[in-house]
Amino acid sequence: MKQLIIIAAAAENNALGINNDLPWHLPDDFKRFKALTSGHKIIMGRKTLESFPKALPKREHIVVTRDKNYSPKFPSSVVHSLNEAVALIGDSERAYIIGGGEIYRQSMAMATDIELTRIHHSFEADTFFPEIDDTVWELVKEEYHPKDERHKYDFTYLTYRRK
Repeated sequence: MKQLIIIAAAAENNALGINNDLPWHLPDDFKRFKALTSGHKIIMGRKTLESFPKALPKREHIVVTRDKNYSPKFPSSVVHSLNEAVALIGDSERAYIIGGGEIYRQSMAMATDIELTRIHHSFEADTFFPEIDDTVWELVKEEYHPKDERHKYDFTYLTYRRK
């Protein structure tokens, strides 16, 4: 079965980012993101792709943009809607939807799972994660990570499945 997994880190106030950057630095969350997404297709919006200094290794990039003449800065499949992006995922494949805010909003209706890192703090932001509707999503796993010398904030990994 095709798996479409939203993967994101969001603050208590659903903040995702500001000025195309993350307002926090959580090395263990980056490691988890890499472990989960490596070897899979990743779907993102243009601004998310452009926020990367280089292509993410061992992942096939699919970028969604309205710009019909868009030329990505590193090898990526360019599509013009989320449905076109999803059509590039095989029936037995797993793909990760990695942002940004608009792509997350559009993908909530079609995703099978959500891997959310909830940062236990509120941040000023210009991009926000959509609300998770608990009539649609069931929390199936949670793993708390206290703040430490490498992590300024407490956070919890939350795994949701569509009911």
